[in-house]
Amino acid sequence: MNANLSESQSRSPADVHMDVQRATSCSPLPSDADLARWATAAVGEHRTEAEISLRIVNDDESQALNLQYRGKDKPTNVLSFPADIPAELGLPLLGDLVISAPVVAREAEQQHKALAAHWAHMVVHGTLHLLGYDHIEDDEAEIMESLETRILAELGIDDPYRPVDAPAKDTRVEQMNNGTDE
Repeated sequence: MNANLSESQSRSPADVHMDVQRATSCSPLPSDADLARWATAAVGEHRTEAEISLRIVNDDESQALNLQYRGKDKPTNVLSFPADIPAELGLPLLGDLVISAPVVAREAEQQHKALAAHWAHMVVHGTLHLLGYDHIEDDEAEIMESLETRILAELGIDDPYRPVDAPAKDTRVEQMNNGTDE
């Protein structure tokens, strides 16, 4: 697990390359530029460069992968597969993320969150997992959630762990397009 980062540390931009695969007809989806911007914010000062593959899927593929790798027979919002490469090789490969578009959409609606804000949270959350953060133990969860909240705030997105009673107002996050960078 990575050490907690000081609030006073400035976030130097990382060079993050994302390979995005869209294996769903679900829409709207974030643009490649937004996905990369959110991952870059999470990588921050952890690394100077990173390569991430992101596959956006439907529930069936998410459920199959969740069952195969975690033993849970249900779709999930994000799965993280860190690259298992010796550090001495110096390769920028960080790993793979799989995000279920229908799960993210359902969760955003159920939690009264702006869809784009929830997508940003899932990308940040998954990227932090790739960097070695976890939330199994309470102390680890506190560190990870604090870091997520800070990164999202830097992106202009409200605390994802704050309870929300009313439907989200999508005022601070741009409306998502159909997943293209046009």
